[in-house]
Amino acid sequence: MNNRSLSRGDAAVIGAAVLLFIFSFLDLRTVDSDYGDQTWNAWDADFFPALPSMFLAGVIGGGLVAGSRFLPNPDREFLGLKLNQWGIALSVTSVWAGFWTLIGGPDGVDSGIGLILGFFATLLLAAAAVATPLVPALKLPLAGGPKPPSAAQPPYGGQPGYGYPGPAGGPQPFGGQPGQPGPGQPGQPGQPGQPNVAHQPTQAMPTASPAGAADPNFQPFWFAVPATRPLYAEDGSQTPVAELAPGTWYLAVEQRGQALVAQTQDGRRGVLQDTSGIQRG
Repeated sequence: MNNRSLSRGDAAVIGAAVLLFIFSFLDLRTVDSDYGDQTWNAWDADFFPALPSMFLAGVIGGGLVAGSRFLPNPDREFLGLKLNQWGIALSVTSVWAGFWTLIGGPDGVDSGIGLILGFFATLLLAAAAVATPLVPALKLPLAGGPKPPSAAQPPYGGQPGYGYPGPAGGPQPFGGQPGQPGPGQPGQPGQPGQPNVAHQPTQAMPTASPAGAADPNFQPFWFAVPATRPLYAEDGSQTPVAELAPGTWYLAVEQRGQALVAQTQDGRRGVLQDTSGIQRG
């Protein structure tokens, strides 16, 4: 597991959780008196309930959201919820506790800068945690993802709207081999590494593999999907084991008819049944 498992939304969650922890040491409540100003932070016993309900709940929630990316099986449930779902719930709880802590308090006791900034940090934390699974821009990898499409690089299949450059260069057509002409692109005579079609004997095309059978001539390659697609179990059941997201490269390790056996960056394998429009790296 590496930092490619973290998305932009995860980075926002981590940043908000760090800020929330720092703000817990600033003034939570202040009192002006004849004997001078008195201040308390979240760690003082007089206002201790704000520490676990607002600050620690948010920090732990952010840690669970980001930490779930490093699990071998992020879909594993704990007491009926996934780990990132527990993190989202704690993040929203910290906003709820922060709101009532901000508007409440004894008479004559003012809200300190730590409480005000901490409340806005909980808002940012909860918004990033909730929006990351829903907003495609926040699901993009933090580092190591494909670059934006270039006008000089046509998208795979001629379809507009996507076309990421492959890990080893430009996009390759699905089923073609690097250094060889793709479908409808005959080799040029005299060019090294390409056959001279004017002097080469006609070769029989290999027959397609039966549906569900592995192709013995298959060679692994990297690919990206144009839209979110499920990855099903290899035993043929319709149980999703992972979800492939656009903007991330996955490794195709086997071909079964029109389907591909793909491997995610965290090592999970499954069958991609819908291979239409995928882009080969």
